[in-house]
Amino acid sequence: MSYTVEKTNKQSVKIHLTIPAEQVDAGMEHAAEHMGEGLTIPGFRKGHAPFAAIKAKLGEMALLEHAAEELIRAALTEALIAEDLDIVGSPYFTMEKMAPGNDLVCIAEIALMPSVTKLADYTKLTVAPESADASDELLTQAKRDLQRMRQVEVRAIAGTKLEKGHKAVVDLSMKKDGVSIEGGDAKAHGIYTNEPHYVPGFVDAILGAAEGDERTFSLKFPEDHYQKHLAGTDVEFSVKLNEIFSVEAPEIDDAFAKTLGMENAAKLEEKLKENLAHEKQTEEGRRQEKAVLELLAKKSSFEEINELLVNQEIDKMVQELRVWVTENGMEFNEYMKSIGKSLTDMKLDFTPQAITRIKVALVIKDIAKKEKIVADPAAVDAELDRIAESVSKDPEMKERIYAPEYRDRVEQQLQNRAVIDFLKKTMVR
Repeated sequence: MSYTVEKTNKQSVKIHLTIPAEQVDAGMEHAAEHMGEGLTIPGFRKGHAPFAAIKAKLGEMALLEHAAEELIRAALTEALIAEDLDIVGSPYFTMEKMAPGNDLVCIAEIALMPSVTKLADYTKLTVAPESADASDELLTQAKRDLQRMRQVEVRAIAGTKLEKGHKAVVDLSMKKDGVSIEGGDAKAHGIYTNEPHYVPGFVDAILGAAEGDERTFSLKFPEDHYQKHLAGTDVEFSVKLNEIFSVEAPEIDDAFAKTLGMENAAKLEEKLKENLAHEKQTEEGRRQEKAVLELLAKKSSFEEINELLVNQEIDKMVQELRVWVTENGMEFNEYMKSIGKSLTDMKLDFTPQAITRIKVALVIKDIAKKEKIVADPAAVDAELDRIAESVSKDPEMKERIYAPEYRDRVEQQLQNRAVIDFLKKTMVR
């Protein structure tokens, strides 16, 4: 194998790799051994066919493509170690030549790890703590949520007019400039008239209606509405009221508390305050962490950050969003439509945050080195044991957890956490 290194002016390198034909041939034979294990070829026992028979069955290009991945990975690793390059992220490959009986030639472009040229003095930067106490408003909302879980809906008698506190079941249609809005039609849609999250004026516009009534009206969507294509615009609503229900919620008394396993209403309120305080403290901890890291990133100086690295970070953020959307029971494309964004728009929106995340990672790495912060080996062992226990029924997964590369990942995570804890103790005051 031979290679040349071409340094670009954008904090990246292009490594030109040439793998000689004889090495490629050996790689193809190795690939045939692996790919032929499950093949049934007439005249040979399964897994014992010779190279020529496997090649005839699968084709030279299939073997070459399978071999190329391993050959290129090994060649790139060898070059990176020899050049002692401080790289980050995954390489982008461009194939220059890939044909049976020839040298394999490709280019790997990979970002270099940017440096922190001037680390902000974190001993002089401060982030002010905020109250983590649970407010009376949060306690009231928590009680309402409990009541809503146990509320009973009773069909209203004929002739009832819709009042605040009722539930309305409606057929709904929304149009903008006379054109139906995608996702704006709904049948048998429940409207809880005491809830605050509807478009301002919507509930008021249907109050006083009886079952069977239809109403048409226009409302302006809030400027900060999450559906950007609707924010600040006038939308026409057509609503048919099908059913009205009175909503009967239980009182928060001793009897109600006992249905939730609590001694009495006072104990229930005490528990709610405790849970809310814990949630607020967790939220405040996350806020402090974000504020500390972003302040350091803003006040520090860095080498130019390569667009390869930025694009990889953006791709990671998109994947994180996909997971979040799926976990919340939505389909990603439908979610994108609901917020009026294309994937390109989303990636552009993510760019500033991606750059900040990269800077934060660089700052954490620099401070770990400066302060000699490392992960406690015993803590790493304990975390690996904890993870392994969670997958104890999957021996293969459990084995991977104790592999060196997985340990390195956990060690890095715990080191980062130790740095963040150090910075919060130093800067939050």
